[in-house]
Amino acid sequence: MPATTPAGRIKTWDLCVRLTHWTVAGIVIWNLFGPTDEAHRVLGYIAGGLVALRIVWGFVGTPPARFSAWWPTPSHLADYLRSLAAGKPIHHLSHNPLGGLMAIALWLLILALGVTGWLMRLDAFWGEDWPQDLHEYLSIALELCVYAHIVAALVMSVWTRENLIVAMLTGFKRDPHSKKAP
Repeated sequence: MPATTPAGRIKTWDLCVRLTHWTVAGIVIWNLFGPTDEAHRVLGYIAGGLVALRIVWGFVGTPPARFSAWWPTPSHLADYLRSLAAGKPIHHLSHNPLGGLMAIALWLLILALGVTGWLMRLDAFWGEDWPQDLHEYLSIALELCVYAHIVAALVMSVWTRENLIVAMLTGFKRDPHSKKAP
């Protein structure tokens, strides 16, 4: 079990999770709104590599980072949706089930963007429009998911009174078993 601090906080997100999250976030923002040049391509491949690292870390990393801690099964999703509907969201040390679904969607989109970006450079697809069109549609889907991710993190931070953005910066979340937790 992660170590609890005296202030009722518990170490949840390790350095690998936080660095991959914020580095990929920065790359995604740059690639969505910056120029589509050589840097765009290189950064896209780096983002894909970091997502691959995070997926590996989901099997071998610290307990809260592992898929077994937060994989959004149908029953976990149903329980969580019921708790939201009741106005009392279940506290999760790791990702909640909807956050887990969003992480999976974001990772799949980033990987698919890397593949379609690579396909656009292959001689086999020279003159073909579909790889570029697909790349553009995927980037729009990623942008929409990024907006939803940010809004959900802000809304849930206010609703649960646990700043999820700060938690992803510091690595600490509220310990639900601590008497000092709000």
